[in-house]
Amino acid sequence: MHQLRSVIFVSLLSAAVVQIVERHDLIIDTDPGADDVVALLLALASPDELNVLAITTVAGNVRLDKTSRNARLAREWAGREEVPVYAGASKPLVRTPIYAENMHGKEGLPGVAVHEPKVGMAKGNAVDYLIETLSKAAPHSITLAMLGPQTNMALALMQAPEITQGIKEIVVMGGAHFNGGNMSPVAEFNIYADPHAAQIVLASDVKLTYIPLDVTHKILTSEQRLKQIAGLNNQAGMLVCGILNEYVKADMAHYGLPGGPVHDASVIAYLLQPELFTGKQINVAIDSREGITFGQTLADWYDTLKQDKNVFWVKNGDAQGFFNLLTARLSRLK
Repeated sequence: MHQLRSVIFVSLLSAAVVQIVERHDLIIDTDPGADDVVALLLALASPDELNVLAITTVAGNVRLDKTSRNARLAREWAGREEVPVYAGASKPLVRTPIYAENMHGKEGLPGVAVHEPKVGMAKGNAVDYLIETLSKAAPHSITLAMLGPQTNMALALMQAPEITQGIKEIVVMGGAHFNGGNMSPVAEFNIYADPHAAQIVLASDVKLTYIPLDVTHKILTSEQRLKQIAGLNNQAGMLVCGILNEYVKADMAHYGLPGGPVHDASVIAYLLQPELFTGKQINVAIDSREGITFGQTLADWYDTLKQDKNVFWVKNGDAQGFFNLLTARLSRLK
């Protein structure tokens, strides 16, 4: 009997160990954007795993004033007004600014009403915040989720390259290889919007993970999945359904897909449940030359060039697992 009890205790202890999830000190750099807001709600509803230190905004899907407002709206909807929001770069490093109002609408949030949030922006600039925070951080302690153009981080690295010491990992929503691009046959929006910035981050030698269109176009909405979220009967569920029902229409029409992707939320899901995703370490380069390949991520999946493997490239994801996670976390919000 004593031996049986010991076996049971060890089994329970092992199960408990399996349940321990790594907690990230996290900065979210973002350009909200419909899918960005879903990502923010998912992150802010997951405080046990994600200690969100701050949200930094950048121009991208819409102009900076609107991305900054939308980030604060997401914060308000999540009931997390204590998380500071810092405004960052209003334009790319080199290229002419572009926006994605055709996908996200003029306000950057299709399908829902927007208003000026009660709590304002944090004082100071996002780039200065990144430099100060990462400079003072313990070695390799802070994770960054980069959901838009990488302009803020590139500017920070240009001014203070030593900040890499504080970075544990950068997880980027960006790039495309097997799937093809959404701005050109080879370029994805977040990279295309500022490829020079993406090159600087890539050259910094930090640990990088890319969540490209290759995987986000496999994690699609469906009538049943959105019905499951709507069935929560809370404000967060209704907001997400309103946003996604409108946002996914363009991609469904353009690609002939049965549902639409929720690109940026896949980054947060990867941090919460990495077991939902698979990929491998490969070499990635970014093309910033003017021409038809501008903004391309050259992902050497088969190691043809025998170059340094500088990015963990995610190729596949569990779509139902993603939506189960999203639904469960949204149920925690009002």
